[in-house]
Amino acid sequence: MNTGYKTLHEIRIIGFEALLHELGPAGANRFLQQYETGLGDYSRDRHKFLPKTSVKEIGKQIYKDRDKKPKR
Repeated sequence: MNTGYKTLHEIRIIGFEALLHELGPAGANRFLQQYETGLGDYSRDRHKFLPKTSVKEIGKQIYKDRDKKPKR
């Protein structure tokens, strides 16, 4: 391995190749997504796509779903 000076572009390419080699395409993508900051205000925008369900309703649904599972 050449340990001489490398440009940021070269380091980026070598690093991504190492990620692909060790993690595969899906794993490399998941790793890189951890560093994506995204856009917008999640705290404000989440109300647009999350269901309007109370904690009490969620708890009831959990118990209901547990009762449907077959016993081991």
